[in-house]
Amino acid sequence: MTGGVFLSFEGIDGSGKSTQARTLANALRGLGRDVVLTREPGGSPGAEEIRALVLQGDPDRWSAETEILLFTAARRDHLERTIQPALERGAVVICDRFADSTRVYQGLSRGDLRDTVDQLHTLMIGREPDITILIDMDPEIGLSRALSRRGAEERFEDFGADLQRAMRKGFLALAAGAPDRFRVIDGTGTTDEVFSRLQADLPELFTTGPTAA
Repeated sequence: MTGGVFLSFEGIDGSGKSTQARTLANALRGLGRDVVLTREPGGSPGAEEIRALVLQGDPDRWSAETEILLFTAARRDHLERTIQPALERGAVVICDRFADSTRVYQGLSRGDLRDTVDQLHTLMIGREPDITILIDMDPEIGLSRALSRRGAEERFEDFGADLQRAMRKGFLALAAGAPDRFRVIDGTGTTDEVFSRLQADLPELFTTGPTAA
């Protein structure tokens, strides 16, 4: 690929997707690519403010419907201010979570709200990543990893193992429904072992020379 390309990383909490996103970004920079590593919710000043609202506090702080609106607002600002400008200059944008997380967390795992998520996405976002990398992980192992971090942003981990299992099922269903976009990577093993699998599944990113910024 010689132009801008948009990749998202998805997976349950503790799957290692954030580590793999950083590792991929560093590898591509080493090849001379212009890379923007970003995250959701967040990735722009306004979206980062919304991130604090939705990821901190009591697990029942917001209803699923309210969360959908907050995440969509954050995503729109992120798209306008960070993602689209980077793609227009030919960068590789690597995003830790995007719309698929909203489809799973709020649209499937906390109520039958998938249609609402998709309608808002069509109206306010209007695009999918070019490639979505799903790091697949056993829910019990992922939850143990996530809780061991003991950070401030543990609101969704506090819903427990049942939500993690539902999320894994939801992500795998999304991948099955969009096989041209998704690459499913086994998340077990060391960081290097997982990245080796990831790199093998992304030949289009590792077979070309540097791109001018």
